[in-house]
Amino acid sequence: MTHPTPPVPPSSFPPPHPQQPNPDQPDPQPGDREAPGPQAAQPHPGQPGPGQPGPGQPGPGQPRPGHPYPGQPHPGQPHPGRPNATQPIPGYPTPPPGSQRTGRRSATPIVATALIAGLLGGAVALGGQAVLDHTAVGTSSTAPTLTTAAPTPAAPSQPGSITYAAQAASKYTADIQVTGAQGVAVGSGIVLSQDGYVLTNNHVVSALGSGATISATTADQNSHPATVVGTAPSYDLAVIKLGGVSGLTPAPIGSSADLQVGEQVVAVGSPESLSNTVTSGIISALSRTVTAGDGQGSQVTVYNGLQTDTPINPGNSGGPLVNLQGQVIGVNSAVDTGSGASDGVQAFGLGFAIPIDTASRVANELLHNGQATKPVLGVTGSIAATNAAATTQTSGAQITDVQANGPAAAAGLSSGDVITKVGDQRISSYADLMAAVLGYSPGQSVPLTVRSGGSEHTVTVTLGSVVDTEQTTVPQSTLPQRGLH
Repeated sequence: MTHPTPPVPPSSFPPPHPQQPNPDQPDPQPGDREAPGPQAAQPHPGQPGPGQPGPGQPGPGQPRPGHPYPGQPHPGQPHPGRPNATQPIPGYPTPPPGSQRTGRRSATPIVATALIAGLLGGAVALGGQAVLDHTAVGTSSTAPTLTTAAPTPAAPSQPGSITYAAQAASKYTADIQVTGAQGVAVGSGIVLSQDGYVLTNNHVVSALGSGATISATTADQNSHPATVVGTAPSYDLAVIKLGGVSGLTPAPIGSSADLQVGEQVVAVGSPESLSNTVTSGIISALSRTVTAGDGQGSQVTVYNGLQTDTPINPGNSGGPLVNLQGQVIGVNSAVDTGSGASDGVQAFGLGFAIPIDTASRVANELLHNGQATKPVLGVTGSIAATNAAATTQTSGAQITDVQANGPAAAAGLSSGDVITKVGDQRISSYADLMAAVLGYSPGQSVPLTVRSGGSEHTVTVTLGSVVDTEQTTVPQSTLPQRGLH
């Protein structure tokens, strides 16, 4: 229902202060100005018409110079109906002698505060008008003209700043688009060479299956067709080659082994197809087990990753995570959104990247061989067995089978043993064990802490090698998973 507009209540603010009298102007006397009679004569040419003020005279309803506004008392006279400053106010106690102040009576504190706030509000909202109102009577004024200050050249960015890292990374970050029968997938990539080799995520280039076409847009905003050189599913890495390019800026490769928790990092990529988007944050954790699912109900990839609170969104996958020197220290891969996808609690600031030390080894093998290898321990495990063991003993990875003549068998491991550490990294599940092993290179010797027969001991295992043709996975229902982006 439409309601009529209520009447506007009269203002509760006191009337404006009267103007100060002009000492050179005598007080008006009765009869100074009389209203014209009903038969007022027509004005002489050059004289103002009826009801119009003469030159220098105030308009109707306006005070004469030195006079208060209409309806206001003359300066020094009390307002009609308002008590004089020296008179007591009915209903209020009479102040003790000597406590009364002379001069104009001030408003009560509440009214004074409201008035000041109102004036300040008016001055803020109508600042330009307030300036114009202060111009002298009879002078003309114009609206102010806004001008732009002379630009101050920004100081060149220096290594060690987010600005420097962002500018450096933007030169070697590529936007990747994969087009297939099912639609279009987008991601990012890291330029490895001047002639167009680019490192990205395996899930970016394989998202739409075989038959899809790939293109990449480089920092010069030119788009180029691309082909897959090789993939490493266990590490979620792939190398593609852009056609017909030269003179690209290769990425400087840093080291993930020297990273510290709390170190500032910057991510560059194309989240939601927004090219060259820069976000920043810190390294939140090292050697984090990442179980990344594709959201389609298949098994999940497990790898050892860096955790960061740098915002990583769909389209960031395959892009660089860099230190403040502009060096790549990780390949952005996944984000944990909690249970937000299933109307549960949404998680924020849980991004993951593949450490560059691992990515560099894999990328070099893909560049030179078209395929990569991964280390082999030679055991199988059970998430259920690990969980059962954890109810009665300290946590670890329960071994259910040992491969004959494999690395673990050669080191003396047997079925039923529980691995509690790989190097210095504590192991709490079979997924932790798989992720930790993938952080090493084939042929590398690794110390393992093993609990067997109620006691713990350390053995050294020389890892085997196998071509990486499929993901290292665990059943999806057993572990929380991170979304691939």
